[in-house]
Amino acid sequence: MDSQLQDYDPINGLKPSENCAVIGIYGNEPVFLKIYTALRTLQHRGQEASGVAIFDGNKINALKVDGLVYEGFRPFIEKDSVPKGSIGIGHNRYSTAGMKNITGAGPFLIYTAMGDMAISHNGEITNYESIRDDLKEKGVPFITKTDTEVMLNLIARYIRQRGIKAGIRQAMETLQGSYSAVLMVQDRMYAIRDPMGFRPLVMGRVGNDIIISSESSAIDVLGGEVIRDVQPGEVLEVYNGDVNTLFTVRAHRISHCMFEYVYFARPDSVIDGIEVYNSRYNLGVNLARESPVEADVVIPVPDSGRTQALSYARELKMEYSEGLFKNRYSERTFIMPGDKERDTAVKLKLNPIKSVVQGKRIVLVDDSIVRGTTMRRIVTLLRNFGAKEIHVRIASPKIIAPCYFGVDMKTRDQFVALNRSDEEVSKEVGADSLAYLSIDGLIRSIGLQKKSLCLGCLTGEYPIKVNGEKEDVQTTLEF
Repeated sequence: MDSQLQDYDPINGLKPSENCAVIGIYGNEPVFLKIYTALRTLQHRGQEASGVAIFDGNKINALKVDGLVYEGFRPFIEKDSVPKGSIGIGHNRYSTAGMKNITGAGPFLIYTAMGDMAISHNGEITNYESIRDDLKEKGVPFITKTDTEVMLNLIARYIRQRGIKAGIRQAMETLQGSYSAVLMVQDRMYAIRDPMGFRPLVMGRVGNDIIISSESSAIDVLGGEVIRDVQPGEVLEVYNGDVNTLFTVRAHRISHCMFEYVYFARPDSVIDGIEVYNSRYNLGVNLARESPVEADVVIPVPDSGRTQALSYARELKMEYSEGLFKNRYSERTFIMPGDKERDTAVKLKLNPIKSVVQGKRIVLVDDSIVRGTTMRRIVTLLRNFGAKEIHVRIASPKIIAPCYFGVDMKTRDQFVALNRSDEEVSKEVGADSLAYLSIDGLIRSIGLQKKSLCLGCLTGEYPIKVNGEKEDVQTTLEF
């Protein structure tokens, strides 16, 4: 699958990236370095920009930086010019709605009669444009075109009219799409997860600190204890060290994004009770059972295909080897304008290991494939180094439809598998054979019921109404 450095990293091509990482920490001692550490832990969820917003006892101060967390914040840390305070939120951004620069990065901060408010948001509000138009008509100014700014202004307006509890509930009844968010209203913090639970959100504790995070791995790295997932539709209030559920908004179904388990989340995270590593291991096992092939060695596309390739090889009692060396220290490069430049960029970052590849029948395993352009380059690279046969195995089903809930896959012309057979896709990428995991195999691997997963990009049927798309109708609520 393509790297999440979608605009920079040509190793795996232009695969979907996800929007974004959120963190909130409510403590009684300086919180910046803890948020910074958590954001570094969650760097895989967004690399365009990062930000923090921290309450200093009087007001909320924000700091946003371009690029990777370490690179962006380092000068401010060295000068000790970071925001001070014991309550704060953070955000790593990959944009799916709005501009791709620091202006669109979170957290978003506004000053209201109810006090300062800041929000970090992961997901995508599908009706944000109509909400934005309505708010503009009512005199609300906007700096960006992002859905997060719309979300914050909508919440602020309803809080002013109805109070915090009723205001947040009214906002949730207005918002459509996916959102896992951490909101600050002065010295109070709120965790908000959309009623279908598209994106993960986890609560934990480190000493006296309460932590809200996109993934449990950030809580682990901080030395904390995971308490539980924030439930779909649940709103938690954190104040004076106490955590209380304000309310829970029920939906007609639960709809966790299957891509969290296939690719987005760290393998050491546990999301909605499922360990991500175990799901990915099972993906490789089920792929081997569905699509075995005679070959000499199984190799992964680094890093996204490693776990699945390992379990594929073990299940079939085949040799597993690292056949592609990934240069972790090459600089980030912008998308190259021509095929020659793109080929050079791939060679700069990936190089076959000759003793593993030369004269061998290879099973090349990756977690997913979207456009197929870089898979073709990797296959060509392996052939140039003497591979006898190359059998591509993809540890997820065909991606055939756009995502409207926070994954950067928006147009059908992106998808190499759309209206193509496995044999046609195999020919497109230059492999001797190619096979995908089935949808049933995916569901078995993750360990959740089909009716609890969003499979829209695999089926073209969506859990909520999207203009011009088919709706996956379900009338019963499952927990």
